[in-house]
Amino acid sequence: MDAHYEQVMAARAQVHSKGERPYFAYSTILDRPAFEEWRHQHGYDFFELPAGQVVEGLDLSLEYDFPSRWWGGRVAGLVEKPGSSVFGVLFRIPERDWPIIQHKEGWVTHMCVERAVRLRVEGRDVEATAFTTAPNRRSLDGPVSKRFVEALLRGAESAGLPGPWLASLRAGGGG
Repeated sequence: MDAHYEQVMAARAQVHSKGERPYFAYSTILDRPAFEEWRHQHGYDFFELPAGQVVEGLDLSLEYDFPSRWWGGRVAGLVEKPGSSVFGVLFRIPERDWPIIQHKEGWVTHMCVERAVRLRVEGRDVEATAFTTAPNRRSLDGPVSKRFVEALLRGAESAGLPGPWLASLRAGGGG
């Protein structure tokens, strides 16, 4: 467990809503073995990611804009790009568990911010929340993390994201 566990648990205790939050996951959280390891290391063994649905995030692209010491290079966030798309998974997260997602995504440590995204879900548009690099943390300095791209690809493959999306990730793109 790290120092953020108590902060997350206190935030969970403040939630009295039985509602859900639509969450667009496009990054390493889709790498289930890595997520399970993170969950265990941080004391969240009680939390399970619900079943999700493959979706297309509209007018978005990946940009490797966050230098990460842990990953050994830059990792990806989302940027606006009309006509482009990012594939991922739509999860419906119970409000009470949202602080766990915030912890996993780096919101708790101010590495990222929440942002609204528009998704194509079974032919209709839906709004959800995604996480992306905090503006004051963005940088294009240094190499892209190969370990991150490998984890991104593992997650995308295991989530069943479309073949052309997988090919774009292998080519170093994504959107």
